Amino acid sequence: MDHITTTPFGRHLDAGLLAAQALASPPARGLSMPKWALLRDLAKGRAAFGVSDRDLTVLQALLSFHPGDEIADTGAMVFPSNAALAERAHGMAESTLRRHLAALVAAGLILRHDSPNGKRYAARDPDGGIAHAFGFDLAPLARRAAEIADMAADVRAAEARLKRLRELVVLRLRDAAQLVAYGLEAVPGLWDDLSDAVTLMKRDLRRKLDAEALEQISQRAADLLEAINARISRNTEETDGNDAKNERHIQYSNRNPYDSDLSNENGKAAGGQPDLPKAEPAEPDLKLPLHLVLRACPDLLDYTPHGIRHWHELIAAAAFVRGMLGISPDAWDEACHSMTPPVAAIAVACILQRATDISKPGGYLRALSRKAAMGEFSPGPMVMALLKTETARAA
Repeated sequence: MDHITTTPFGRHLDAGLLAAQALASPPARGLSMPKWALLRDLAKGRAAFGVSDRDLTVLQALLSFHPGDEIADTGAMVFPSNAALAERAHGMAESTLRRHLAALVAAGLILRHDSPNGKRYAARDPDGGIAHAFGFDLAPLARRAAEIADMAADVRAAEARLKRLRELVVLRLRDAAQLVAYGLEAVPGLWDDLSDAVTLMKRDLRRKLDAEALEQISQRAADLLEAINARISRNTEETDGNDAKNERHIQYSNRNPYDSDLSNENGKAAGGQPDLPKAEPAEPDLKLPLHLVLRACPDLLDYTPHGIRHWHELIAAAAFVRGMLGISPDAWDEACHSMTPPVAAIAVACILQRATDISKPGGYLRALSRKAAMGEFSPGPMVMALLKTETARAA
């Protein structure tokens, strides 16, 4: 098969076209390459060759006109008309088709051999074989097969590295988020800065990031995870060093004074004074009346079938619902110690009333306990805010 010319018909010959022809014409070595494997590799590494997915759609249509499954690095001519090529390119407009053919030629992936009148056809010899043809030469694909395979391998390696980096960042942020949640629940201190840092990094992951950006986020996530672990470890060491002291402290400080009052009353009744009337537990010295708290937090009444008439019943109800809210016994004991049991019960009742708005009730109660320990907490504003909400809802 003779290749007659490489100059274009009816188009200007420029330096770019000559450079593309030189790129597409390395020495032939008598190789044959699977054409569809070449197309898959080229699709993977197309950015390195400056071609788009639409360009490759046209190349796929050209390959479909080549007989057999392999392309040789010589004599791989196809000569379809624009109409036939457009049909196999899913009905692409001819003007668009010409633009994508020009892009493939400029990338050095195919060569154009135009006939004297610009038509594509094959001239046959007396035996019926093709003497020479005018159309598109696909041999550059086979000649550049090694280059195409290398580019595809580089892209696959980069994609795999990007995937591993993203997985590493996601795992580090997941660990950090769970450790921060644990810290809010179990470790005293301000965790807002660490929690905000985790949230911001998760927000960054929503974007499509390159390897450099992911490397930076991965390092930041590692530093953040190290800081969180250090804070938790430091608290654990302090706790372990004071186990005996803490155990003794909890043994006495976590008693519910109202339970003690009830026990004393029951003991007196069982000790030979059945004719004396049972005294009600002493009312706590609070500025908030019980009925006002119950009006502000009516949801608590759903868990007390006999109602709430005294403060010790409110404390018992709060101790019952705190488990349903996910508040640990330690968090409840800390609140009772820092606030006194009645105020802790009011806080839990308010948290129950706002359960849909508070994502971490245990951490929220611990934060209130820390404020109470510093003398900065009063249940009055919480109750009055809920009371306004209930009043507005009733209206």
